[in-house]
Amino acid sequence: MPSLEVITLSVNSVSTLEPVSRCRQLSELYLRGNLIPSLAELSHLKGLPRLRVLWLAENPCCGPDPHLYRMTVLRTLPQLQTLDNQTVTEEEVSRALTEGEEITAPSREGTGNGQPEMSYTLSTVNTTSETQGDPMSYSEEASSVQGQLSPKPPAQDPFPSFSQREAVSSRKNRSNVLSAILLLLRDLDPAGLEAVHQTVVSRLQALHKQEDME
Repeated sequence: MPSLEVITLSVNSVSTLEPVSRCRQLSELYLRGNLIPSLAELSHLKGLPRLRVLWLAENPCCGPDPHLYRMTVLRTLPQLQTLDNQTVTEEEVSRALTEGEEITAPSREGTGNGQPEMSYTLSTVNTTSETQGDPMSYSEEASSVQGQLSPKPPAQDPFPSFSQREAVSSRKNRSNVLSAILLLLRDLDPAGLEAVHQTVVSRLQALHKQEDME
């Protein structure tokens, strides 16, 4: 996460910027339409020297006065080049020193271990919809993508049981024996064939008797 350069968390119910403070390489941050309660959260972004683009519109922290909001943000983060999809001018940065309010770090009490809870996941995505077009007429981003997984049929054992392997092996052996006998019959003379015939007849009679007894 510290190496991320572009983060978009628009429309994600984000309420704190503390986790973002660890992204030292961050240059673009999109936070439109979240739940950031106060501009004091910007104190977490002061330690990001490469931050140049910030989109914070449609958050409770923006308040009822757009001018005061913009001046306060630029006073806190004078290195910004674009704020809410509008280019920052040198004149605005100069005016922000006197017209913007000074912020203090937000209090984080009641979180148990003194660290704010991270209720969202940082991710890098395509920011085309954030960086183009009029700020009042952009399409909403999808906050999450949910995949639908259909139930998978139970996996079949790729290895047959011992009894299955034994049956297959037995059938192959019988087939091989029969093929060998048929090949040998081609080389027998009449006397040999007669002997084979008598043996086959005797074997068949024995098998029939065995079946009758069962």
